[in-house]
Amino acid sequence: MTVITVPEPTVATVRTPSWKSGLVTGVIAAVVTSVVAVAARALGIPLDIEGEAIPILGFAQMVLLGTVIGIVLARRLARSTFIMTTVVLTALSIVPDGLADTGTATKLTLALTHVVAAAIVIPRLAGPATD
Repeated sequence: MTVITVPEPTVATVRTPSWKSGLVTGVIAAVVTSVVAVAARALGIPLDIEGEAIPILGFAQMVLLGTVIGIVLARRLARSTFIMTTVVLTALSIVPDGLADTGTATKLTLALTHVVAAAIVIPRLAGPATD
């Protein structure tokens, strides 16, 4: 007689990123985007809008704000919905950069900082919690 073993169905684990790991990731992303901004200025790219300089600390603050919003979304949405939502929000966040009254190099640098922050934060928040 042949015995057929049928595996028991598994319940999908709920992915809930912790505040701690999310905020640590946000701090890392804030530092990296600030470094990108400093490097751009060192290369002669003016990070200003309508003649007013964007403070380097502003990059870090906005990344941290975006990370907090991302943590809330990650804790509330299914993984695939979270990823789709945050990718769309990242794309939308670049729109004002393209419309800003500034040069092309500045617009591209500002867009780059959005993409860099998203590339660091979204995968971490979309993955399973580690602590």
